Parts: sequence; structure tokens; C-alpha cells
Amino acid sequence: MDKSEKKQIAGHLLVECLVHQGVTHAFGVPGESFLAVLDGFHAYKEHIQFITNRQEGGAAFMAEAQGKLTGRPGICFVTRGPGATNASIGIHTAFQDSTPMILFVGDVGSDYRDREAFQEVDYNSFFGPNTKGLAKRVERVDDPQRLPEYVSLAFAMAMNGRPGPVVVVLPEDMLTQMVSARPLPRVDPVEAWCDPGALRKLREMLLAAQRPFVIAGGGGWTPQAAQALERFADAWKLPVGNAFRFQDTFDNHHPLYAGDVGIGINPALARRIESCDLIIALGPRLGEMTTGGYALLQAPKTVQKLVHIHGGAEELHRVYHADLAMNATMNAAARALEVLSPPIELPWAAWAHEAHADYLANLKPQALPGSIDMPAIIACIDRHLPADAIVTNGAGNFASWMHRFHRHHGLAKGHKTQLAPTSGAMGYGVPAGIGASILTGRTVLTIAGDGDFLMNGQELATAMQFGGKTIIVLLNNSMYGTIRMHQEREYPHHESGSGLRNPDFVALAHAYGYAGV
Repeated sequence: MDKSEKKQIAGHLLVECLVHQGVTHAFGVPGESFLAVLDGFHAYKEHIQFITNRQEGGAAFMAEAQGKLTGRPGICFVTRGPGATNASIGIHTAFQDSTPMILFVGDVGSDYRDREAFQEVDYNSFFGPNTKGLAKRVERVDDPQRLPEYVSLAFAMAMNGRPGPVVVVLPEDMLTQMVSARPLPRVDPVEAWCDPGALRKLREMLLAAQRPFVIAGGGGWTPQAAQALERFADAWKLPVGNAFRFQDTFDNHHPLYAGDVGIGINPALARRIESCDLIIALGPRLGEMTTGGYALLQAPKTVQKLVHIHGGAEELHRVYHADLAMNATMNAAARALEVLSPPIELPWAAWAHEAHADYLANLKPQALPGSIDMPAIIACIDRHLPADAIVTNGAGNFASWMHRFHRHHGLAKGHKTQLAPTSGAMGYGVPAGIGASILTGRTVLTIAGDGDFLMNGQELATAMQFGGKTIIVLLNNSMYGTIRMHQEREYPHHESGSGLRNPDFVALAHAYGYAGV
């Protein structure tokens, strides 16, 4: 028999397709609806590892972290119904963070479909592929011979344009059929290049400016793109701020770095952005957190001249009407910008220097009440963390300490070092850190609140099973602190629902096999 005619069950073919796409790890919780795929992971165990999680939300967060770290889709497998709905938090995070990811859902058999069979869900309705939904696309594979086509499509959709999550639904009976189809070649993202005319206009706008400012962030960045951004900023002496929770896009030690543009923004930086006359937004969606509730940059038309460069054409003019909109991937855009020739003298050089000075001044600790000195703790962490360490967090006021005082060396040094949910999802930091450790072997530090930790703390068991090693700094104030803060402001002395009675976290760490102090 010719090798191309050799048959295998569809579940094995699916795993082989992932191997051909360069996937080395997949995260998930096993389910009876995709037993044939699990058997495929056994068949191809020399090439790919299935990481067994304790809950689908944790698995989806690990896959989302995988997408952020690699720039290729993170892979997650879950079973139908509750498995898919549990994983939806990771899908939402991947969508809002512009992270490439593929969620494979084992589904009810084709002969049971549309009867509200056990755990049946209409995934097109649930994940809603549109600009307000959870996923970029939802596909159901009914013909096993077309599995290579659908896998290739999912990878292309997840990476091209604005990166994001794709959901692929796998009927249980389809996965057990014998097929002769073969995997398709590896899919790489398509580069969208800047229009030369738009580049000329951007240069003209820079030459007419007195106080320009760059906001960098969003999905689709590579070390090469970050390095090109540095060269562009150096040539034009441009102050650069990183968008909310994309603080590793531009080196925080660079003399042109002005700080993070997000929650708890440095007031001096906020005033600087409000007073600038040209904003170059390179990559971010310009969402609520980066724009200070659409007030720092007024929607739909900014006071400042606005150049918006984004990999997804559908994002341009969606919220902000830009003076110049450019559809380009970050790699192409940054490489195009770095060759723009600056004039001999730039009127804003001193202004850019002051922006960095404001950033450094904001790093100086202030006297705080209580016995816990968070700036000193972050300073201690920074002294010990290697430059390529990965820092992760979920959602809560605790994260603001790391965002303000920790300084990322940035992608330009070759490594992504921040994993944080712009979606504001609690419970992200612990599984994202564990997934990052398993994938990279690098030092990983997670900062978590008590409420945040307990949402996915069970994934410590996954770490111990698969060799993940993370350092977790857990801030235990026995409350949902952010909610309490809002309550004390809006309803003074009427705290309700925000208090927590916690376990002994040291004993809990020991129970999982972690050290705990």
C-alpha cells in the first residue's frame, strides 16, 4: 500500500496535524467525547505531550499563555457542554488580549445532534464569532477526511489579522472513523505591509508635531518587531509607553520609556499624553483600560492627531476615528517605521527626556501605612529575578504593585516576560505561570491575591505532575480587595460579599508538594 493511502483513525490524524504545525504541548481535561484524540496523543507521544489539567478554565489559561509566549496558537482540548463552558474564560481572555489560540471541543455524536443530548451545546451561538463574541471563528468538522483542512484553517484564522481564538467542534463518532487523509504543511501568519503613501503621510505628521508619543502593545509582536520599534524610537527620539498589560513590548530600562498606559497610570504620564499633539498607537486596540475609560484619549475623535496601526483592518476606525489608519502586522509596521529618515534636529528631544524622568520618579516608593512594604518586596524580587524571567498575574489591586515597580527588559531582548490578562480575568496568573514553566523551563514568578489564587490554585497539582516550577507571592488580605475598595467608596461602611475566610495557604502549598512559608 502506498504510504499516502495508509489509514488511521481520525483522532490520530488530528494529533498528527498538530505535530505538523509544530505543536509540542496541548493542555486540557480528558473527556469521553474525544477518547480517540487522547489515544492519538499516546500514539504520537514522542512528538507532543498532553498536559492534564484539573479544570478546563486552568487549561484554557495555560493555552492562552502558550499563544502569548510562542506567537502561534495555544492548544486546548475539552469535552462538550460543561468542559467548553468552563474553558470559555480562556477564550474570552484570548479574544480581548489578541492571543492566537485554538480550543478543540469533543461533541455529541452526529446521530444525537439537535436533540439536546447529554451536555449538548450550540457552540456557534455560545461562542458567537463576531466583533462582540468570544471567538474569531467556530467550525464543526463532520467529514474526518477534511480534518487537515480545518486544522490549517484554524491556525490561519488564529494568527492572521488581529490574532485571537478559534473553536473547532469534533463530533465523537467522526473521530473514530478511518481516514487516509494526510496533514497539510505548516501554516505561518501572513504579513500585512504598510502602504508607502501612508508611511509618507506619517512622516509628514511627525515633522509637523511638537510633542509626539508612541503607545505600543497588542498582539502579534515578535522580538524582531520590538527591536525595530526601538530603532525607530531611537532615530526619532520618541517617548514610548506600553499599553495596559503589554509592558514587555518596549524595554522599561530604555531612556525613551515613559511608563505603562493603563490602570493606575502615573498622573504625570496622563498629563503628558493629554498635552501631546500626535499619538502613534502601534498595535493596541485602544481599549477601555489603555484609554482611561475612553477619556485619556477621547472617543470617537481624539483631541490629539492619531495614527492607529493595527494588524486587523476591522479594528481601524472601530472605536476611534484615526487621522491616519494603517493596516499592518507589527513585524511589518515596525520594520517599515525604522527606515523613516528623521531630520537633523527634533524639537521634542527634551520633552522625551522629561517623560522618562517622570517614569523614574514614579518608581520611588512612598511612605505607606501598615507593616507590608510592597515597593520593597517588588524591589527584592527584582534583585533576584533573572532578566528573562516570566512574571504572571491575574486580576486584582495586588497586580498594580508589580505593574508599577517591576521593570521588564522587554521583547527586544529576545523573550516575552509578561503574562497578564487585559480581559481582567481572575485566576489567570497561577495556571499561566505553570504553563509557562512547563513550556519554557525559565524562571516564573506569579503574584496573586487570596481570592485570585483560589480560583485556579488546584493547578499546582498539574505543576507537580508535569514538572512545572513556579514562585508564587500570595497577598492574603482575606477579601476581594478591589471590590472592597469600590464598596468603601460607593457604599461606605456597608461592606457586603467581599470578605473571605481562607485556608492555611502554607499547609495547602505543602499538600500540593510546593514549599510554603
